[in-house]
Amino acid sequence: MLPEAFLNRMKKQLGEEYPEYLQSLERPRAVALRFNPLKGAVPQLPFTGAGVPWEPMGHYYDPEARPGLHPYHEAGVYYLQEASAMAPVSLLDPQPGERVLDLCAAPGGKTTQIAGRMGGQGFLLCNEINPKRAKILSRNIERLGVANALVTNEHPENLAQRLPGYFDRVLIDAPCSGEGMFRKEEAAVTDWSEETVSMCARRQLEILRSGARLLRPGGRLVYSTCTFAPAENEETIAAFLAEHPDFQPDTVEAPWFTPGENDSFRLWPHKLLGEGHFAAVLRKVGGEESTAEVCPGEKLPKQWLDFAKQLNISLPEGKAISFGSSLYWAPSDLPNIARLKVLRPGLELGEVKKDRFEPAHALALWLKDCSTVVSFPAESSEIKAYLHGDVIPSAVRGWCLVQADNYSIGWGKGDGNLLKNHYPKGLRR
Repeated sequence: MLPEAFLNRMKKQLGEEYPEYLQSLERPRAVALRFNPLKGAVPQLPFTGAGVPWEPMGHYYDPEARPGLHPYHEAGVYYLQEASAMAPVSLLDPQPGERVLDLCAAPGGKTTQIAGRMGGQGFLLCNEINPKRAKILSRNIERLGVANALVTNEHPENLAQRLPGYFDRVLIDAPCSGEGMFRKEEAAVTDWSEETVSMCARRQLEILRSGARLLRPGGRLVYSTCTFAPAENEETIAAFLAEHPDFQPDTVEAPWFTPGENDSFRLWPHKLLGEGHFAAVLRKVGGEESTAEVCPGEKLPKQWLDFAKQLNISLPEGKAISFGSSLYWAPSDLPNIARLKVLRPGLELGEVKKDRFEPAHALALWLKDCSTVVSFPAESSEIKAYLHGDVIPSAVRGWCLVQADNYSIGWGKGDGNLLKNHYPKGLRR
């Protein structure tokens, strides 16, 4: 039961293709997941099928399966993501070593996709203006083992004032009327109205203006939505380009998508296996380089150095900073975060105690290996017990990395007989 005003617009918008669009809404939804290259080798799973053409790590999966309950999900081996939603990052094409911004990042699908393509090199800022959604974003950054990300809960305009010209690439997956989510979320249908479309278009242009200031000269900006409304897509881009002569459409190869105005792309659900998306690729041809200050680092404390030596842990390029009660390992390009609403300034290492170091769950999820590892089959009773918060029989003494099929899932601490469970209580099943 879709809104009549929406259907009337789509009929005019699609013309002869309108019946095909309606037919596509009757077929079962194509569900997909995206493997996380930061976790190492991609596993062979019985419920995954054909690849998503525009994302090398993306695969469709059996809709009867429940991959969100598999231990690999808890280990961050994959992220459940609608196939169309993987397209904007493909067009953004982030590279290792760059400074990249995901301005409207929650819940983290596109951010973690960017992180996978960066391979742990460079600086990724992922921002979300909604505090509750920002916490979900931060948890997904942790689960997928992303070390080089700063998670903020800021208004885009505040970031633009603090970090003008700082980023090589900017993704704006803008809040929208969600017409491509109608089959997935009933609320998207009930909340839709023509007034909502107009309100979203005004807000999207404001966000674009902030994103434009954050991009360096020569940088790439990708604007995307999961809606079909021209007012939120082509018209928003046209209005932005009319007031920003320092931007121009950027031509990219994308044979899977339907080309539109200003080198934009449409992902129609009747033309591919996905719910639909819009994306426009822009290049900044003018402006000034960034003068933002880089955050200074700290000396690593002895407690961490002793712990890291004991478990043979080596950190990537970066710098230590204290944040809250924890020690973090931040990317080298981390800017000055004073007076910013920060949830996570990098990889959380753990807490420095008087005579010891308590490792963070985030550190375990980032590690692929260390000198003391206890690994069990993912479907074993031991992993089930671990995720439940139970102790596990083990001859290990001291801290050890617990793995499911060689994918790190958390910490344990053994006394020679039992392995004390350090899986976070809030995550236990």
